[in-house]
Amino acid sequence: MIKLERTSVMNFDNAIRGARNPMNSWAKSDSYYDESGKFVLGPADLDFAVRLASAGSTHRKFLRQVFVSVDITAPLYWWKEFDTYKVGTVANSTSTMHKIHSKEFSRDDFSHDKMTPETLEMLDKNIEYLEKLRLKYLENKDKKYWYDIIQFLPSSYNQMRTCTMNYENLIGMYALRKNHKLDEWHEYAAWIETLPYAKELIVGKMKEE
Repeated sequence: MIKLERTSVMNFDNAIRGARNPMNSWAKSDSYYDESGKFVLGPADLDFAVRLASAGSTHRKFLRQVFVSVDITAPLYWWKEFDTYKVGTVANSTSTMHKIHSKEFSRDDFSHDKMTPETLEMLDKNIEYLEKLRLKYLENKDKKYWYDIIQFLPSSYNQMRTCTMNYENLIGMYALRKNHKLDEWHEYAAWIETLPYAKELIVGKMKEE
C-alpha cells in the first residue's frame, strides 16, 4: 500500500530562466502564467527544456531546480528502498520512536492489501499483542515494553513522510523502479507520470553520462 498526497511542484519559472543564462537567451523565453496562476512552458521553452533534458545529466542541470513536495504514506519495507536515494532528497517523517505508543494499533496502521487470509489472521494476532505492549508501557512507562514494540513491529507498518525532491531525482527513480517487483513502486511511477511535463522531461528515455 502507498498513498501520495498533497503534491506541489515548484520553481519551474526560475529553473527555465536559469537554463537560458549560459547563452543569455532570455528574450527567446515564451512561458507564462495562465488565468489561474499556473506556470505554463511556452512552445519554445518546452522544446529547449526537452533538448537539454535529453542531452544528459550535465546539460539538464535546470531539472535539479524543479522541486517536488509530497506526503507519502508507505510501509517500512518500501521506505528501506526509498532511503537509498539520499542525494537531493529530504524527508520529515512521523516519529516511530516518540509516538508509536500514542494511539491504539489497528489494521489501518499496516499495509495488508496483498496478504492472504491466513497471514491477515496472523497480523491481527500481532496487532493484538502490540496493543497489549502499548498499554503496559502507558501504565508504567517501563522502557522494556517500548523496546518490545519497536523490535517486534512488522515491516508492513505504515509511516507518513513529507518528502522534497527534484525532477533529476525522479528521472533516476522512474528509470530504475518502474518495473520493480513491489507494486508500490509501480504506483509511485504512475504518480511521477502525472507531474507537470513529466512525459517530456522525466518519462522519456534520457541519455546518461
